[in-house]
Amino acid sequence: MLFEELNLIMPIQKALKAEEYDKPTPIQEKAIPSILAGRDLLGCAQTGTGKTAAFAIPILQILSQERRTTRAAHQIRALILAPTRELAIQIKDSFEDYGRYLKLRTVVIYGGVSQNNQTDALRAGADILVATPGRLLDLVNQGYIKLHSVELFVLDEADRMLDMGMVQDVKRIIAQLPGKRQNMLFSATMPQEVSQLVNSILINPVKVDVKHNSATAKKIKQVLYFVDGKDKIALLFHLLKSKSIVSALVFTRTKHRADKVARALQKEGIKAQAIHGDKSQNARQLALVGFKNREFRVLVATDVAARGIDVDELSHVINFDMPNIPETYVHRIGRTGRAGMTGIAISFCDNQEKPCLKDIEKLMSKPIEVIKDHPYPLMNMVLEQNRALEKKTYKKAAAGRPGQKGDSRGDEKVSANKRWHKRDKVKKGTKK
Repeated sequence: MLFEELNLIMPIQKALKAEEYDKPTPIQEKAIPSILAGRDLLGCAQTGTGKTAAFAIPILQILSQERRTTRAAHQIRALILAPTRELAIQIKDSFEDYGRYLKLRTVVIYGGVSQNNQTDALRAGADILVATPGRLLDLVNQGYIKLHSVELFVLDEADRMLDMGMVQDVKRIIAQLPGKRQNMLFSATMPQEVSQLVNSILINPVKVDVKHNSATAKKIKQVLYFVDGKDKIALLFHLLKSKSIVSALVFTRTKHRADKVARALQKEGIKAQAIHGDKSQNARQLALVGFKNREFRVLVATDVAARGIDVDELSHVINFDMPNIPETYVHRIGRTGRAGMTGIAISFCDNQEKPCLKDIEKLMSKPIEVIKDHPYPLMNMVLEQNRALEKKTYKKAAAGRPGQKGDSRGDEKVSANKRWHKRDKVKKGTKK
């Protein structure tokens, strides 16, 4: 199917051609007609599936076809909630790209920066507002924003909002919206809390589900390195020696580790920056813009900060730390291999992270390819391999020809096996 077959108005089709979009992704193909038909929608899809366009395109068309002849200032007709500043900015940019030939105004607001520029933009009027929950509530309470004219409401990445403790803010915002409106909710996973939100917001929704493994495994090469935690940074240096890693988004579990890894890379002469929630908004934007413009090669990020990072032709994603939530792994690797392109996802796994790996492989419905030939193998795996080889050598040395009764070679074989079992018990700590 082509975008031309989705009954889109010519200004939007022209904008999509300018973006070199020809064919809709599965979620776009299913969601756009349903939203245009006025249906509530529940979308279950991870990043990289094109879900932003799946709701932005039909919202732009609905608003452009139903423009009001008279409109008071600050009467926002479409509201999109996003969990992070980066994602909010990305969504706003998408609305402006797809709506470049429409006379609709999009404004984005988020915390971490002065509100003055945002309030000035709101005074100029907005048809579409993209916001993070905290800043939206602040400006609502200050009287800068009124939500009584909202006709279209989108809750994007609902599961991440719950993870970040935003559920109460989201509920307060929903309580201020008109009862009659069209709703769209998108989430990569459907935990109980998200299901409760679905039931309280959506009315007889169309459900669109893009499966995780089918969307990622086909276009992203996934490989795994077993490595001790203390050797992870050395392994990262080793891999980055390869010129095939043109750009890499490296994920760490904590903000402190993101800073530590970025500093270590810089000391080795590798251009790198860290991005996480403790960084100022300006610092985060400068880092993101610099990474997109290839001013430096490696961006080290935490999961929360990485929401909204959309980099064209990102060659590699590296899981420096394995995520403890399987769906987070899917979100991470989805940063590469976007828009039908190929990409490579590399994961480091130490002993403590093996349970996380097991859960990830269960979700993906297949094992991740293990790279064994590297200079920093996991120590206990080396010991196990040595023990297996030593055991095999003992057995081979003791075997000889099959021993007959009274044959000294048979007695020697039995004696060798007894020595092996005794040695094995001592190694395992079962005999002192």
